[in-house]
Amino acid sequence: MRETLAPKDLSKDAFDIAKGSINAVLPEEAVAKALRGRSFPGNIVLVAIGKAAWRMAKAAYDMQGKRVLCGVVITKYGHSQGPIGNLKIFEAGHPIPDENSVIATQAALEAVAGLSSDDTVLFLVSGGGSALFEKPKEGISLDDIAEVTEALLRCGADIVEINAIRKRLSAVKGGRFAQTVYPAKVYSVVLSDVLGDRLDSIASGPAYPDGTTCEQALGILRKYGLKLKPHILRLLEEETPKKLPNVETVVIGSVKVMCEEAAKVALELGYETTILTTTLNCEAREAGSFMAALAREERIYNRPLHRPCVLIAGGETVVHVRGQGLGGRNQELSLSAAIGIEGLEDVVILAIGSDGTDGPTDAAGGVVDGTTVAKLKACGFDPQSMLDDNDSYHALEACGGLIKTGPTGTNVNDLILLICN
Repeated sequence: MRETLAPKDLSKDAFDIAKGSINAVLPEEAVAKALRGRSFPGNIVLVAIGKAAWRMAKAAYDMQGKRVLCGVVITKYGHSQGPIGNLKIFEAGHPIPDENSVIATQAALEAVAGLSSDDTVLFLVSGGGSALFEKPKEGISLDDIAEVTEALLRCGADIVEINAIRKRLSAVKGGRFAQTVYPAKVYSVVLSDVLGDRLDSIASGPAYPDGTTCEQALGILRKYGLKLKPHILRLLEEETPKKLPNVETVVIGSVKVMCEEAAKVALELGYETTILTTTLNCEAREAGSFMAALAREERIYNRPLHRPCVLIAGGETVVHVRGQGLGGRNQELSLSAAIGIEGLEDVVILAIGSDGTDGPTDAAGGVVDGTTVAKLKACGFDPQSMLDDNDSYHALEACGGLIKTGPTGTNVNDLILLICN
């Protein structure tokens, strides 16, 4: 006979699990571990790109500062936390590159210019680097890149597909940054935001041999029916570097680590737990419907786990934007799940971006339960209509379901939790 447990505060536990799992992939200790015991001859130039760039750079500078000749940190607006020694810090656009992306990238290229084979570029990479680290190839403009990126985002292309296109339009992506740095060595420390930790796709692989081909890039355009201008198409036919002898790479964090920590925290809180997947990559609203279906299975049949339980998923869903509303993939997942669990008791579903941002909003994600839909209807809103309009932000805002954390300093995909009591 199972022990009778005291009532649980499911929302509090969901937030505690999410917080614990994200803390486990913060970059400070992970970067320190990657650098501990390493010896770099010659000069060290530090270049950090991505949403976690500031914290990665701070950790590295704390260990190597006296050896760092100079360096550049490029992160998203609002993600810098102040000066770091002699490093130049830039904030730039994400998910669409802007002029500051180009200015910052040029500063990085100037910092690594003229290095010898005895020197090392300490290259710290995290998600978001594709937009933040950008220099258009000759013959293409930043507006062209922004237009292509926007089209890929709106059609629902996944991150690997998006980066397969973007790296061919760039003078620094697809291994070209490491090619420019040669003969200096590149020690690349990577915080992965790509499912399966595909290194040629994380930040569009500036310092990793490209595993995609021109034909694959053109196939992505055909898949989504995208029409590009002739001068852009010509660049997609130029092949990227396939060998980079001057690069060594280490991965220090990923969605797998985050989900494993979530399971550990859930067990400590007294829940049975399982990790459903760390490679979730379907439509956000379909993922929400599936999590809702699992919630109904738990409430009706007490399976696949005995309650109280936590079911965990990690990955990165996509949204096909057809409406005029505001939201992000985790918010859309949450609103879809709320519709599926309407009226269910003792169920909470939480979806959150590990970086603290979700789409073009100030929210990190959403949290819903069986009362969410009733709250929305009481406010005069139709949840399904708002979902159809891709307006998950305003729906969750109206019922108190938005999660706002601010920048977390890391970026390893998304975490989805289903908690049942």
